[in-house]
Amino acid sequence: MANVADGSLAKERALSWRGFRGAALFKQLGPGLVTGAADDDPSGIATYSQAGAQFGFNMLWTMALTYPLMSAVQLVSAQIGRVTGCGLAQNLGRILPKSVVLVLVGLLFIANTINIGANLAAMGAAGNLAFGGPALIYTLALALLSLGLQLFVPYERYAVYLKWLTLVLLAYVAVLFAAKVDWPAVAWGFLAPELSFKSDTVAMVVAIFGTTISPYLMFWQTSQEVEEIERKPVDEPLRKAPDQADRQLARMRFDTFVGMAVSNLVAIAIMISTAATLNVQGKTEISSAAEAAEALRPIAGDFAFMLFSLGIIGTGLLSLPVLAGSAAYALGESQGWECGLENKPWEARGFYSVIGMATVLGLLIGFSPIDPIKALFWSAVVNGFVAVPVMASMMWVATQRDNMGRFVANMPIRILGWAATAMMALAAASMLVV
Repeated sequence: MANVADGSLAKERALSWRGFRGAALFKQLGPGLVTGAADDDPSGIATYSQAGAQFGFNMLWTMALTYPLMSAVQLVSAQIGRVTGCGLAQNLGRILPKSVVLVLVGLLFIANTINIGANLAAMGAAGNLAFGGPALIYTLALALLSLGLQLFVPYERYAVYLKWLTLVLLAYVAVLFAAKVDWPAVAWGFLAPELSFKSDTVAMVVAIFGTTISPYLMFWQTSQEVEEIERKPVDEPLRKAPDQADRQLARMRFDTFVGMAVSNLVAIAIMISTAATLNVQGKTEISSAAEAAEALRPIAGDFAFMLFSLGIIGTGLLSLPVLAGSAAYALGESQGWECGLENKPWEARGFYSVIGMATVLGLLIGFSPIDPIKALFWSAVVNGFVAVPVMASMMWVATQRDNMGRFVANMPIRILGWAATAMMALAAASMLVV
């Protein structure tokens, strides 16, 4: 009996230790996880759905290519914030003329506002599909909910909400279980896709690159690392507290690699599910995330439809503060304003005014006669052209000892970061052709 009891106790301790380790690992996730999850916003879902519907499994290779590149770019963003204790716009201001930084920030605000409008419209449409009732009511309610949380919930609590909200992305993985997937064809989509170099193929590749590597994600993750420093009294920028470097750099690597993996795995799941259902049935044109959900219903069933619809609402709620917040951080830092979600609205009026303005203008764009697909295309064009100078400047900052001290980016990250910059430059040039 004693041996049985000892065995049970040992098993219980092992399970407790595993649970403790799991909780400890989840605690290390934060800015990187939220940034990666926000990358799969309703606009991104629409892009990945169209890729799967139009090209079947033949665009899956792009995810294998973008993962190391976007991980390197976001890791550089995080490292700049943690090492210098300053946001990306403030760091860019050290090597670029203030007027250039202001133009880039202004273009970022425009692109983010268009994305907010498209995401709100998609969330309202998804609410209508899932629960019935006017889409307008859902759009307004969700916009007010997101804005209210940003204005009135303390950052420490709000950051936890955002982290747990990333679990909604599991809905898109679950959709795979409701679809009949040709897994050998999936493997070929990664290794040997069947593609012809036509304008629509180039346009889709450019759209995927622009969706996965976006400037607002870089501004957001840098600023969130700064927020984390300010939130914890024991933490300091690494230039001032190099003894914290080993722990913080390891945490950032884990957080960023996991966050970008989550982003890409969800994109892969969406491409596979729409390829296995819509493409197989001959439906190759998707104009929005909500349309993708509606198209799935007769093919994959009500369960897949509901998961897809609820995922749109959840990812939208996750992306709105990242889009509005990244614009506010960028503009506020470039102007020397008090910035940060840790502040009360009356303590950082300019910062919160930008958040409110971006949300309201996005709401108005969503209800205007502007074609949302054309608006998103031009938003992608703007993002593409903003990304190149931002990424190039960011890589320069990350490799200069004057800025980073002994914490300059290592050689593998430099190679991948500059490769991502070159790829985005090529994508931006391609936008003018296609």
